[in-house]
Amino acid sequence: MDHALPAPCGIVPPHLLDRLARSGGAAPAEAARRTLEADARLRTARRLGPGHRARAAGDGDCGDGGTARRTLYDAGNRTLLPGVRVRSEGGEPVADACVNRVHAGLGATAELLHEVYGRRSLDGAGLPLDASVHYGEGYANAFWDGRRLVLGDGDGEVLGDFTAAVEVIAHELAHGLTQHSAGLAHFGQPGALNESVSDVVGSLVKQRVLGQDAEEADWLVGAGLLGPRVSGAALRSLRAPGTAYDDALLGTDPQPATMAGYVHTHRDDGGVHINSGIPNHAFYLLATRLGGPAWERAGRIWIDVLTGGRLHRDADFAAFARLTAAAAARRYGPGEEHEAVIKAWSQVGVDPGAR
Repeated sequence: MDHALPAPCGIVPPHLLDRLARSGGAAPAEAARRTLEADARLRTARRLGPGHRARAAGDGDCGDGGTARRTLYDAGNRTLLPGVRVRSEGGEPVADACVNRVHAGLGATAELLHEVYGRRSLDGAGLPLDASVHYGEGYANAFWDGRRLVLGDGDGEVLGDFTAAVEVIAHELAHGLTQHSAGLAHFGQPGALNESVSDVVGSLVKQRVLGQDAEEADWLVGAGLLGPRVSGAALRSLRAPGTAYDDALLGTDPQPATMAGYVHTHRDDGGVHINSGIPNHAFYLLATRLGGPAWERAGRIWIDVLTGGRLHRDADFAAFARLTAAAAARRYGPGEEHEAVIKAWSQVGVDPGAR
């Protein structure tokens, strides 16, 4: 099935860039302003442009073993995409470490989907994976534009190289997975679920690459992106939403961990990068309660719901919770997994039995 291309939305939320643009010092502030302007142009172009469609399922070209075919481009610090092709599937590593890191991240994400969940690339039919690095001048974000992954170099002081964190690469690719499956809207609770699914997939890829069980993992998204002058560990924390950073430049991480702290706002598409902390924390609670590798039982339940055809694009947290409980019961029976799902959602204030 074809899916209309989603509006690009970066992993760094606009409220953080807004703050940095006002208080980040000369170079970071200018980079943040340019990033906000570029993101706004991308969204406007998508809304006003012709009705392009994503590549249809079945048009893919998988490599051996179901790994999606990868092509890397260098945008040369310009905003014209995709840029110059610099590495293709099967090619040797190149001198640019950014290219090599993204090539590996694309592969790790495709391998998780195929080897663990039996899905051939993002669309289930071997969709090739394209990515462009060195986008824009000091561009402090990364996004999925409906066709490819695009990553900036950061401002070099507050927000660093976006190719350095494999969970950022996987997070943005997961927006493509959502695009080609449930197609969750990007506003309000459906949008927060959209962002949360990407954080979850990013975390699963990172943990699988590192060989970590749920208890060992740091559950941070964007670890290492924040510069040494920033008081913070990452962009978000699934273990403890609201604690990823607390800094004079960036402010305090606004994510709630439970519905008691749900933020009602019209900014950031209804707070999609803020309220995603609630389903994020539910997944963390489930994964750590079940133990072992999070990509196994907990991850299977989430991916079953995302790709199973029952999740509506306008689903709220309660609808997603009901579907995860049902998916756990279908796959594992009315036992430990099902009870753990119900407990996790209840702990964050979402009733998985709500109608």
